[in-house]
Amino acid sequence: MFVSVFRLLAGLVLLPLGVFAQSAASVPARSAPNPAWLEALVTTSPALRQHHVGVSVADATTGEKLYELNADKYFTPASVMKLFSVYAGLHLLSDSVPALRYVVRGDSLIFWGTGDPTLLHGDVPSRRALTFLQSRPEKLFYAAIPSVVPYGPGWTWDDYNYYYQPERGAFPVYGHTVRFYGTAGRAMPRIYPRFFGPLTQAAPVGTPNPQDDHVRRLELENRFTVFPASKNWVDETPFRTSTALLQQLLQDTLRRPVGVVPFRIQPQDSVRVVHGLPVDSLYRRLLRVSDNFLAEQLLLLCSSRLGPDSLSTRRPIRVMQKLYLANLPDAPRWVDGSGLSRLNLITPRTMTSLLLKLHQEVPEARLLSLLAAGGGQGTLRRRYRPVAGQPWLWGKTGTLTNNHNLVGYLRTKSGRLLAFSFMNNNMPGDDASVRAEMERILTQVRERL
Repeated sequence: MFVSVFRLLAGLVLLPLGVFAQSAASVPARSAPNPAWLEALVTTSPALRQHHVGVSVADATTGEKLYELNADKYFTPASVMKLFSVYAGLHLLSDSVPALRYVVRGDSLIFWGTGDPTLLHGDVPSRRALTFLQSRPEKLFYAAIPSVVPYGPGWTWDDYNYYYQPERGAFPVYGHTVRFYGTAGRAMPRIYPRFFGPLTQAAPVGTPNPQDDHVRRLELENRFTVFPASKNWVDETPFRTSTALLQQLLQDTLRRPVGVVPFRIQPQDSVRVVHGLPVDSLYRRLLRVSDNFLAEQLLLLCSSRLGPDSLSTRRPIRVMQKLYLANLPDAPRWVDGSGLSRLNLITPRTMTSLLLKLHQEVPEARLLSLLAAGGGQGTLRRRYRPVAGQPWLWGKTGTLTNNHNLVGYLRTKSGRLLAFSFMNNNMPGDDASVRAEMERILTQVRERL
């Protein structure tokens, strides 16, 4: 039987991270010395002159402030908000992802979603829920939790066609996307899952393609048009979700009937959970490649941990702000799991404070392994290359049109580990020169602090 949200919150001390000693974010620190050479690098840079720049650097071990510029000003964070989602997961989830929950009533097994995004996902796939459902002798019934809103507040509606904005859901399959594998000279690509093959057509000759897309979906329907290409290509396009479509996909995959019933827990029910992948496999993928879908579903997983009656991003955000983030320098405006929304707002010094909390509460080796390493993985693979074979920067980028941010940890030449936030908003043009300048400045930080 599920406990109430209030009883669960009272017992959160039993969760993996527990209640920690005083956070490094609250350790008394000397006022920022702002070394003159670093101040000059940032404030006189032509590449940083025409937009809003905020920087915060602190010693990751002691919390000592080392440099600040506009650190108390609010910025649009974009995907660096994913670190807040992971922080929520570290506090609210166990060491494995809850794949589904279920009850048995007579000859029927009634199951429902926890928000686990990994079922048949293309990049972090899990078949554990599928294997469980295939092996059960009972009749299967899916209980639909009605409260999941497909899009987050402030998302861009006309990005519905692109891989980085799939709809959210209680029981995702295939990452809520269709994968297309195109071959030059062939009109039709290979399609996965094959269920969507009959819903896909080649674009008639002369069909306009102003966005130069490989695939275009109708806004309100799961009908896809494929455009010709001169090279081989791979693309992902989100599909519109519904309970009826999920039922079809499950029946097609399980090769057995699946009914649909309203979600309702009865007093006599014994609710059980099927466990999925280790949580670090989820955290690592969503941070290194900045996977929006995994980040959104992570907050739904956290919501599921707080009670089965609804899945929403608002509930875990509210719990985290009240119980674990109340002592941040400036209260963040936190509205989604991925940072897709421009309604999110955060200050550089608050971002650095979160990094200090993470460093104190998570073993350093594990923490750094979750992030993209410079010159190694994901969004940092082409910059901040290792020195003598050793990475020196681990971070999370956050990019929206006109905004580019980088936050993370930096190992100096002397061996000191620093936590930093480097935020750029309202850039008037391409961000290539800004990225290069950030690398130049952070390399000097490595050499001189």
